Amino acid sequence: MSEAPFSMFGPDFTFAYDEWLKHPKGLGSIPPEMQGTKIAIVGAGIAGLVCGYELMKLGLHPVFYEAGRLGGRLRSAHFDGNDQVVAELGGMRFPRSSRAFYHYIDAMELDTHPFPNPLTPAAGSTVIELEGERYYAETLKDLPEIFQEVANAYDSALEEGARFSDLQNAIQRRDSKTIKEIWNPIVKQWDERTFYDFISTSSAFKKLSFRHREVFGQVGFGTGGWDSDFSNTMLEILRVNVTGCDSDQHLVVGGVEQLPQRLWKHQPKQIDFWPQGTSLRSLNQGAPRPGAKGIFRHSQSGQLAVTDTRGSTDEFAAVICTCQSWLLTTAIETEENLFSHPMWMALDRTRYMQSAKTFVMVDRPFWKDKVPNTNQYVMSMTLTDRLTRGTYLFDHGDDHPGVICLSYSWMSDALKVLPLDAEQRTQLALGALSKIYPDVDIASHIRSNPITISWEDDPNFLGAFKGALPGHYRYNHRMYSHFMQENLPAQQKGLFLAGDDISWTPAWAEGAVQTALNAVWGVMHQLGGECFADNLGPGDLYPEWGPISLD
Repeated sequence: MSEAPFSMFGPDFTFAYDEWLKHPKGLGSIPPEMQGTKIAIVGAGIAGLVCGYELMKLGLHPVFYEAGRLGGRLRSAHFDGNDQVVAELGGMRFPRSSRAFYHYIDAMELDTHPFPNPLTPAAGSTVIELEGERYYAETLKDLPEIFQEVANAYDSALEEGARFSDLQNAIQRRDSKTIKEIWNPIVKQWDERTFYDFISTSSAFKKLSFRHREVFGQVGFGTGGWDSDFSNTMLEILRVNVTGCDSDQHLVVGGVEQLPQRLWKHQPKQIDFWPQGTSLRSLNQGAPRPGAKGIFRHSQSGQLAVTDTRGSTDEFAAVICTCQSWLLTTAIETEENLFSHPMWMALDRTRYMQSAKTFVMVDRPFWKDKVPNTNQYVMSMTLTDRLTRGTYLFDHGDDHPGVICLSYSWMSDALKVLPLDAEQRTQLALGALSKIYPDVDIASHIRSNPITISWEDDPNFLGAFKGALPGHYRYNHRMYSHFMQENLPAQQKGLFLAGDDISWTPAWAEGAVQTALNAVWGVMHQLGGECFADNLGPGDLYPEWGPISLD
């Protein structure tokens, strides 16, 4: 028997979503009398579309409400006059350990390519510039010794503080018992402690200087600097590391927005109740309804009701909210007794991180030119302490335009450019990069208007992704486990949550997909359906392998 591929298997809930998805019988079935039942889905991002797609295959009728554009934060923007290259404004790099997410990538026949992260073959070369000192490298060994000391110190800290190798090996084997034996004590130890606490108190970093911790914050590991996460709970960072989120990342060729667009239009062959040729688009008369304005329990029928922004109200057997949790108090008038007060506390205490990106299209991948006499590339993937922070280069072939993400920044660095328009952000980024590459005229290669995004400025999102603070484990536990509704009071049943901010791994599409599948199980279970005996779902195994409770 071949070994299962490495995946985000736990560590909080050790369930093999990829195996559940690929079973030839499907996810389960619902009683014939329930087929055709309407289920409301608030939000048409990847979580909502996965919910809708799987519910449709079960014979239910998903009805979508969307306040913005289909796809959510899987948003690929085309440059004016060119439909071949895109700027990935939201999710842009997807670890191969995201097996449930890649189930849909493969099903929709999309191609992927290694993402040009720092010090990877896909990047070609990397430049790190800190405090005015510039270092060129193609591998970690090309950098000064301090960078290798930092990398080694973090590896040692993970082993010391989290039994990293043992935990990752157990995840590779999908050994739930060993995972829980290692992970559950870590939850108790690190729930109320920060990422910076983990670094500064580790034996490995204690032996080194403050400068080493500073370098670690600016340059980090895998995808770049992580100082914007220093205040987050260490549990969140450990999950990213141990499940391979920060390594072996790919981009989607042609733009990741193709995935939600194809899910919307796809006509599955294996489908119950509905005739062949049925799609989410056809069930929704070609487009989602306007955004949800209110969610409440109908006083006469007892069903859940959704009112859209145009004032139209419809009733449903269940509602799945995939929008960011803050919107349930700021944009959607949600009846208070649909959630318990502790759940409202969890939804309201969710903390979102800021993020900003600025992209330009250039005439060609000029960065592949070589500097005379050095054989170095004229420009590289760049990490810096300047306001650009991370600069990424996307090569679409020598005879095709390229794309530069001039700046990808978070938190305070993202807030610095929040009031600025696209052109002002571009000029600031070019000014910073000119100090790193004084002999490269980047501006002369630009062939487009810039494209930029600040997710915290979008009224439909209010932030880029969740960043849990110390002490937030209980909040996350309440939100994540909400799909298990057998013990809820009747008034609170039928309203489900999904999305990456409900998951244990925020900012990753896999978290959105996994929580969407949890919600699918919840709806199926509520309507009297069940999984097949040889393909049990997340709710069937949750009592045994679900997250540890701290109460």
